Amino acid sequence: MAKEYPMKLHRRQILSFVVAGCAVNAWPAGAADWPSRPIRLIAGGAGSVTDIRARWLADRVGPLLGQPMVVENNAAAGGSVAAEQVARAAPDGHTLLLTHQGIAAINPHLFAKPRYDALADFVAVARFGIGQLALVVPAVSPITSVADLLARARAKPGSMNYGSNGNGTPPHLAAEELKRMASIEAVHVPYKGGGALLTALLGSQVDWAIEGLTPLLPHVKSGALRALAVSGARRVPAWPEVPTLAEAGVPGYEYIGWTGIAAPAATPQPVVERLNREINKVATSDEGRRFFAQAGADAGELSPTEFTAFIRAEHARFGQLIRAAGLKTE
Repeated sequence: MAKEYPMKLHRRQILSFVVAGCAVNAWPAGAADWPSRPIRLIAGGAGSVTDIRARWLADRVGPLLGQPMVVENNAAAGGSVAAEQVARAAPDGHTLLLTHQGIAAINPHLFAKPRYDALADFVAVARFGIGQLALVVPAVSPITSVADLLARARAKPGSMNYGSNGNGTPPHLAAEELKRMASIEAVHVPYKGGGALLTALLGSQVDWAIEGLTPLLPHVKSGALRALAVSGARRVPAWPEVPTLAEAGVPGYEYIGWTGIAAPAATPQPVVERLNREINKVATSDEGRRFFAQAGADAGELSPTEFTAFIRAEHARFGQLIRAAGLKTE
C-alpha cells in the first residue's frame, strides 16, 4: 500500500505560492505573446540618415519577431513631435522610437518648453549605429589643414563663418564644441537641412562646416570638398589619410553621432531584452557591419543598461554645452 503524505499547508504558504505563480505566469506570457500585431517605428524625416537606418533595421528585425515593423516619418521640431508621440503610446512594445542625439540629449535643453522628459518618458532599448562627423571646406578654399583654419580664425576673430544643417542640430553643436575647445570665434550660418548646407559648401558660401560622413562622402570623393579632420577618437577606414581633430590640433576633441531604439517607459523588460537581442544580432551581422562601414560608421551595440547610462551621460554633456553656448529656442 502506497504511503500517503499529508497536504497540510498554512494559509501564508498557500498565499505565497499563489503570488509566485502569478508572477511567473505574467512575464513569460506577456513576452511570449509579443508582438501580437505590426510594430510602429517612428523615425525622422524621409530620406534622412535616421530614416535610412530605421528602414534597414525594420526590414530585418521584423521577420525575426514574426510581425512587420512599419516605419512612420515625423520630422517636426527636430524629432520632438515624434518623441512625444511615442512617450504617450501604450507601453506594450508595439510603438518604438528611432531616437538620436537630438531627441535624447539636445532638444530637452534647447527648447524652452520640451514636449517630453527625455530621461523619464522612455526606456533605452538598443544603440544602433554610431558615426563620425567631418570638418570640411570647399575644394577651392585656401585652407588645407586644421592648423591653417585655426590660425586664420585666431588672426582675425569673427572674420570666418561656418555652416550647419540647422540651429541646435548635432553638427551645429559639434562646431560649437570645436570653437570652445580651440578658443576661436566664427559666425554661425544655419541652413534648413543638410541639402541646403551642402549647396552652400559647394558654392563656397561658407568657409567651413562640420557634418555627418554619409552626405559628405561622395563630395569628398569627387574632389568638390576637402576633408580636414574627422570628429571621433580614431580615423575612418574610408579616409585613412584624414586625421582626427584631436590629432590635428584640438587635443581631447571627440564627438560622435548615434542612433538607437527607445520605447515608452514601463515597457515590459522581457520585451526590451528581446528587442535588444534581435537588434544587436542584425547590427553586428556581416551585412550589418558592411551597412555601417559604407557610411564610415559602426554598429555600436550596447545592452539596455549600458545604453541607459550612455544616454544619461550625453544628456548631461549637451546640457552643459548648450548652456555655455547660450542657445535656446521656443
